[in-house]
Amino acid sequence: MNKFLGYRCLKCKTEYPFTQNLYTCPKDGSNLEIIIDTATIRRKYEISDIVSRNEESLWRYLPLLPVKDPGGEGTPLHMTGWTPLYSPPALRQALGLKSLWIKDEGRNPTGSFKDRASAIVIARGIEIKAEVLVTASTGNAGAALAGLSAAVAQKAVIFAPKTAPPAKIAQLLIYGSQVILVNGNYDSAFDLSVEAANQFGWYSRNTGYNPFTAEGKKTAAFEIWEQVILKENTSHKPLIVFVSVGDGNIISGIHKGFQDLLALGWLEQMPRLFGVQAEGSSAIANAYFNHSDVIVPVKADTIADSISVDLPRDGDRALHAVIDSKGTFLKVSDQMILDAIVSLGNAGIFSEPAGAAAYAGLTQAIEQGKVNADDPVVVINTGNGLKDVRAAMKAVAPAPVIEPTMLSLRELLNK
Repeated sequence: MNKFLGYRCLKCKTEYPFTQNLYTCPKDGSNLEIIIDTATIRRKYEISDIVSRNEESLWRYLPLLPVKDPGGEGTPLHMTGWTPLYSPPALRQALGLKSLWIKDEGRNPTGSFKDRASAIVIARGIEIKAEVLVTASTGNAGAALAGLSAAVAQKAVIFAPKTAPPAKIAQLLIYGSQVILVNGNYDSAFDLSVEAANQFGWYSRNTGYNPFTAEGKKTAAFEIWEQVILKENTSHKPLIVFVSVGDGNIISGIHKGFQDLLALGWLEQMPRLFGVQAEGSSAIANAYFNHSDVIVPVKADTIADSISVDLPRDGDRALHAVIDSKGTFLKVSDQMILDAIVSLGNAGIFSEPAGAAAYAGLTQAIEQGKVNADDPVVVINTGNGLKDVRAAMKAVAPAPVIEPTMLSLRELLNK
């Protein structure tokens, strides 16, 4: 069954056959999206065919994905997605919300949301018999590609800024990919990786460049639909989903997932998407607040390295996702992000700065009256806190050191 019809340019709306291997629009260089064959899928599948599956990974949604099953059963490639959803009473009470869920993407095989995109790109790479996959990354996307590629013996090359957190670089090296550190920022690594892919015939996984990345990230929307909207019956009010935003590919992918469900008639209303950017890396939010469709690059400077981007590569679609869903953008400070790391940690959820940014955005939205007590809310934690221990240590006071005696312990406890 051909589930997808081809590609469509976001700007000029030109469509291209699915048989071509395209990254961006040949006419204007804009991002492409993959067109779902709604009629064919609806004839073959019903909601019950999806939600009754025993597969506890993103591959439960294979009928809605533009790739074939890549194999790899029993490996991390087949364990990506279907991440847990928490509803901590302490956080609900602290925020005054009746319905709050935290979707913990830190539980993916390599510890971040980026595993979703890498899984689908690897599947596509297997289909087209790509010898080498390549990506640029501040750490998470690279770790996702490296780890899941290693699971199925796929060669991968990762370009990363030399300033990426050591824990993330360690992941890349341990997974056995060829790691190349670039004396520059993410944008420099991105440009070099694209040039290398063109020169050497490698298949690029780059976020906001390869349209299959959004197809991986849309699976989080499918899970939110199944785990919250269907199970918790939140149809009385639009669900609000808080997503941290760097290059824009996660929020645009989630929007694509909800759009697909709407087109299939399986979703009653579009959830509202609230994009959260760090104040020091807010190019897309700036355009939103300036009522402009022109995204002006910034000099990114934030503790949240995973969303530290000068020029968002999927900014246009991210802007469209927020506007189309009647959501909004928020900008949060690094201190708010550090405070959010602590708040989530006190509820048993260890988040890296980028993931905590989404929760910081929720607290700001409540303060500004953009979220009410009876609004159902999902916050996506995009990565595990072990990804950036240095940032975590900035969020808390150091542990005291005492002598190994009861006297020293009593003195400490009496302070």
